[in-house]
Amino acid sequence: MRLIRRNLEKDSSGSITLYPEEPEDMWHAYNLIRPTDILRASALRKVTTSTTTGSTASQRVHTVLSITVDKIDFDPQESALHISGRVCEENKFVSVGSHHTLDLELHRNFTLFKAEWDSIALQTVHEACNPGEKAEIAAITLHDGLACICAVGEHVTILRQRIEMAIPKKRGGNIEAHEKGLEKFYAAITEAFLRLFDVEKLKAVLLGSPGFYAQKLRDYIFAYAEKSENKPLLRAKPKFIVEHTSSGHKHALNEALLSPAVKAKLADTRFAKEMEAVERFFRMIHTEEERAWYGGKEVAKAVEKGAVGTLLVCDSLFRSQSIRERKKWVGIKEEVERQGGEVLVLSSIHESGVRLDALGGVAAILTYPLADLDEDSNGEEND
Repeated sequence: MRLIRRNLEKDSSGSITLYPEEPEDMWHAYNLIRPTDILRASALRKVTTSTTTGSTASQRVHTVLSITVDKIDFDPQESALHISGRVCEENKFVSVGSHHTLDLELHRNFTLFKAEWDSIALQTVHEACNPGEKAEIAAITLHDGLACICAVGEHVTILRQRIEMAIPKKRGGNIEAHEKGLEKFYAAITEAFLRLFDVEKLKAVLLGSPGFYAQKLRDYIFAYAEKSENKPLLRAKPKFIVEHTSSGHKHALNEALLSPAVKAKLADTRFAKEMEAVERFFRMIHTEEERAWYGGKEVAKAVEKGAVGTLLVCDSLFRSQSIRERKKWVGIKEEVERQGGEVLVLSSIHESGVRLDALGGVAAILTYPLADLDEDSNGEEND
């Protein structure tokens, strides 16, 4: 994402103009745009005109529209963002109050007006425009006849392609047909992987499976590289990591991402830091449960007591349709930071964020043990 223009007033109102450059930028835009914001972007609108003779003609025209946002629809697989609302500024093609859906596109500016740019919104802009060290991982999980090819970024894990293929079983002495089926399967995965990714830009390529499927896929890929004299692929050989997973489904990806080899490759990324923090929290639930709390009320109590060392919060809480709810979590985040604690905002469609979301979207690692945070305060007073 590129910052084009920033025009904020002392009361934190104002506008920011951004230029999305890659699919993950649409995820940042999704986290920025909220109902009641005003969004200005290019639009394609069907316009009907009448002639003096009474006949009508329709044409599609390119224009720039400003709408008051009332609905946001994001498709993470396509990185497509559709924003609906009512036109709020006069336009020669569209009257004020007309309903319109803006489709944000890569390589086209959009301007967002907010009554208040809070710390979360400004942090989102900063992270989008200063991405630092990206994860950029290609991950393939597979088992007999199924493969999921994923792109793992700093904020999103996208299933780029799912391959399903019937492979003949070995039983009945049908070994040759089975081996030919597997070779065809590995060939389809290799072709898709090379089409979907520029291997020279990847930090790591993770292959995960039960049994020996991942290792055999790796062997096939580099046999193909030798045969086709694909030098960039041959140079990337050290980037390939083979790990055991329980299945070839996408959800098994988290097992492989936690492996020491992958952590070593990604040690300098925010992604690895978040994964490690979530894993540490789940370990502490079993080993130091009074320092590991989750749930909105429990975490809020811990913040009030100044006990939070690390706050883990899902970005979905900051997308709440309720302004009051959003402000509550912005306030809790800022309070933890004021107390010197660390705040990690996790993507709700990343593996670590999905695990946190299952606990209500917020958790805290405390600096000292606290008991009974889950007890009702009124009940405690009555005891």
